[in-house]
Amino acid sequence: MIGGLGVCVVMPAYNAARTLERTVGEIDRTVVDRILVVDDASSDATVEIACRLGLELHVHPRNRGYGANQKTCYAAALAGGEEIVVMVHPDYQYTPRLLPAMASMIACGEYDVVLGSRILGRGALAGGMPLYKYVSNRFLTLVENLLLGQKLSEYHTGYRAFRREVLAQLPLAENSDDFLFDNQILVQAFAAGFRVGELSCPTKYFPEASSIDFSRSLRYGFGVLRVAAAGALHRAGLARPRFLAADARRLTPGDPSR
Repeated sequence: MIGGLGVCVVMPAYNAARTLERTVGEIDRTVVDRILVVDDASSDATVEIACRLGLELHVHPRNRGYGANQKTCYAAALAGGEEIVVMVHPDYQYTPRLLPAMASMIACGEYDVVLGSRILGRGALAGGMPLYKYVSNRFLTLVENLLLGQKLSEYHTGYRAFRREVLAQLPLAENSDDFLFDNQILVQAFAAGFRVGELSCPTKYFPEASSIDFSRSLRYGFGVLRVAAAGALHRAGLARPRFLAADARRLTPGDPSR
């Protein structure tokens, strides 16, 4: 609990057996009230390790994708009573030590969403981010900011904190089951008027850290541009994409499986 508000950590896991325990070990349990892991049909010992660590565990019987994993994470978080939800990847790419700072930015009442940015400061390339990923990140972020009228340093971080109301009110069930989920939720947050802040976060790239290959990165990049363009058209009143529609589907607290 921080600032009188409960904190839930959600961890979307896929083959995270080699890094899960190390990640959980750096989470400040004096601040965090609940830790839950959603396993997306891992083929390694992720489930066994999560059970040994005594974590709340939800398992997809088949692999459904990163976005679908987040949907289950947030639906499970909403089933509890915590007011702040923080997503921490269990691959140890982002340091859990910044979790209290991110939660505090929400608890103080200034922000509804907080992103751990790899780009603020000089930590991205020093932490091993491949040059092509860094360049594409900067390019996509520039285009997204121009289209959406924002000034974020990056849209592609997986380290995020949310006020409970954000997850309950946004139509997350309409979002992609793949990596585009991360961009769609930010476009939705901007459209709904939620306040988004950033915190500088170092990053680590190593063999155990999850990543997507070049071809999937290319497809992701074009998808990001489509999402940003849809957000820009919605902002101008020229279109109403389904993931931004007023009657779009919200998550149901519990299991959002379709």
